[in-house]
Amino acid sequence: MKKLLTAIAIAAIAGTASAYPDKPVTIVVPFAAGGPTDKVARDLAEVLRKGLNNQTVIIENVGGAGGTLGAAKVAKASPDGHTLLLHHIGMATSPALYRKLPYDTANDFEYLGMVNEVPMTLVGRSTLPAANFAELRKWIDANKGKINLANAGLGAASHLCGLLFQQSMGVDMTTVPYKGTAPAMTDLLGGQVDLMCDQTTNTTGQIESGKIKAFAVTSTKRLSTPVLAKLPTLDESGLKGFNVSIWHGLYAPKGTPKAVVDQVNAALRNALKDPEFIKRQEALGAVIVTDGRLAGAEHKKFVESEIAKWGPAIKAAGQYAD
Repeated sequence: MKKLLTAIAIAAIAGTASAYPDKPVTIVVPFAAGGPTDKVARDLAEVLRKGLNNQTVIIENVGGAGGTLGAAKVAKASPDGHTLLLHHIGMATSPALYRKLPYDTANDFEYLGMVNEVPMTLVGRSTLPAANFAELRKWIDANKGKINLANAGLGAASHLCGLLFQQSMGVDMTTVPYKGTAPAMTDLLGGQVDLMCDQTTNTTGQIESGKIKAFAVTSTKRLSTPVLAKLPTLDESGLKGFNVSIWHGLYAPKGTPKAVVDQVNAALRNALKDPEFIKRQEALGAVIVTDGRLAGAEHKKFVESEIAKWGPAIKAAGQYAD
């Protein structure tokens, strides 16, 4: 009888693992809908489901507090693989930005793998009296104390890029934080703010339409996409060493069974090979991750290195959130 019960228990466990997912999978995006991370998540969801028994993959936007509310929700979710987190560089910068983080970045998540890396673009309102970065630099020097720099909120990619841009330029600008990328872009389009540094996934369409001006990209090399190919890098424009790339990674709550973690990782690897997904990402200037960071362990090591990189810069700026 004891052997029979043991066999039944093992079969039940095996059946549960093989049945995953047995209900819709939710990917929490810790930012507002319509932003660059949201776009990556929605494109990914379409192809990720193929490796998850064709189960429905739902995007849930849980914005606020620089992405920490959404991340905290996933950290506290049931560790069954049905609630995942797609987060960007904020996963590494939040430990320095927030004195009281509601989760432990290193120990409250299972690292599932990296998705992509996205360069940033320095853009401005269409009415700015500058046609290139050299002219923009002269305009900035002539208007110190009068320039508004938009961002999507403390800890957002646009905030981090803007922070480094000001430090590199040696100029303090009036930063205008918004509750998400969409409202920040709306005010830039309307001319209410002067500049913003944001991901190519969010700016490419607006640049192509001529609704905003683009001055440079933040990568070490020029991009090859049709819309952005002519833009110089900030490094070649005089800000030596300037390099900001916003990456995205996938996470699950700590304690998620290894069989589930492995299945999601395999689904992610297959999704990143999907021609349509690759095409969409490359059109927006994003680079699909194909190296060792696709593995959870290397993904985690990379995040730890980013924490070490960004922590001193954030602390030097003295910009914290309670």
